[in-house]
Amino acid sequence: MINLGSVKNIFSMNIVASILLFLTAILAAAIANSPMAPLYQDFLMQELYLRIGDFNLLSHGGHPLKMIEFINDCLMTIFFLAVGLEIKRELLVGELSSFRKAILPFIAACGGMLIPVLVYLYFAAMGTPEGRGMAIPMATDIAFSLGVLSLLGKRVPLSLKIFLTAFAVVDDIGGILVIAIFYSGEVAYGYLIAAAILYCLLYYLGRAGMTHKIFFILFGVVIWYLFLQSGIHSTISGVILAFVIPARPRLDVGKYINQIRKVINEFPTSGSDDIVLTNDQISTLKQVERASDFVISPLQSMEDNLHGMVNFVILPLFAFANAGVVFSGGGDVIGDVSIAVAMGLLLGKFIGVYLFTWLTIKSGLAPMPPGMNWKSVAGVSLLGGIGFTVSLFIANLSFAHDYPELLNQAKFGVLLGTILAGILGYAVLKAVLPRFKEQA
Repeated sequence: MINLGSVKNIFSMNIVASILLFLTAILAAAIANSPMAPLYQDFLMQELYLRIGDFNLLSHGGHPLKMIEFINDCLMTIFFLAVGLEIKRELLVGELSSFRKAILPFIAACGGMLIPVLVYLYFAAMGTPEGRGMAIPMATDIAFSLGVLSLLGKRVPLSLKIFLTAFAVVDDIGGILVIAIFYSGEVAYGYLIAAAILYCLLYYLGRAGMTHKIFFILFGVVIWYLFLQSGIHSTISGVILAFVIPARPRLDVGKYINQIRKVINEFPTSGSDDIVLTNDQISTLKQVERASDFVISPLQSMEDNLHGMVNFVILPLFAFANAGVVFSGGGDVIGDVSIAVAMGLLLGKFIGVYLFTWLTIKSGLAPMPPGMNWKSVAGVSLLGGIGFTVSLFIANLSFAHDYPELLNQAKFGVLLGTILAGILGYAVLKAVLPRFKEQA
């Protein structure tokens, strides 16, 4: 059973988060092209230290992390932890939990990853420095795309929201695999073996009933540091951590209700006008609090706790640090990479998602979801081209160290493709979705 009230709240939050993300990106571009640009660059290049004696936790290869590296390699690990938790939930009980549910968004996502890469390579050939960015237009930004979809309110059928969410989650899986396989350096296996041992320890402790979130967080920090030194991109540690966090609560709902009833029946009473609780009352209420913590699984609790931090702190900070396109001349912004990225997001995503959805339904592998038609599929396929967060992340991995001028082009291409895909997708859906009269 889907809680429509919860769905409404989630999509309302997505609107606010998307607006904040968009405004932060505009602010970054404005500052990067203003007299404040040197201060902006100095801020991103600041070295960070978190020392315990002579040991600096925020270091890589003996060098302290710069602010831009801290945001992209540390804070974005929290983002990928949240993504991993969402993926695990979808695989266990969500829209990817069975073949029947998963087949249509899975195939649509495959098209939405493959065709953008081919479109990108048409404009920026493989084997050239520009070709290194071919994975940039693969991913769909879940929060941003759902935020645009939510602007249409009650006109959007639930099936369309579920379809967009599901294929965007599969996109994220593809993006994570690309980062893990193609954007890692020389591997230091000693660090990876140590991290693997800790993952196994966390898994078996979770199976044994360990549900304290702080325990998983502390070990997660250690694992993040090991990945940072290993050569495998550190954000992958967050995704893997999500899959060893228990999805089952320590206390089932039936036992919880019986326990709460017992506590309520035994609750120490006092005068009705008392405003200060007795020690016995406080102790009893803490029993209720502990029982409530045990009935929510660590996976659900952590996903809920991270949602606000990720959407309203980490992603805006990431956008501020990474969306600063410098408009210093036509040749610096417009080029093969910017055109390839923009066309990959706008044209490649649309063709890939729509074509593979059409092939899946026409072949009989999956039916058209109720409430959807080919016009609405076209609109949501355009929204799939909103690739802001992960696209910028992959752009940095592709070009930041060796080709800063191509990174600038890639950033512009991501912003241009995302804006056009969002506007066109919204316009198409606004035109084709049925209209409902506003209730008094």
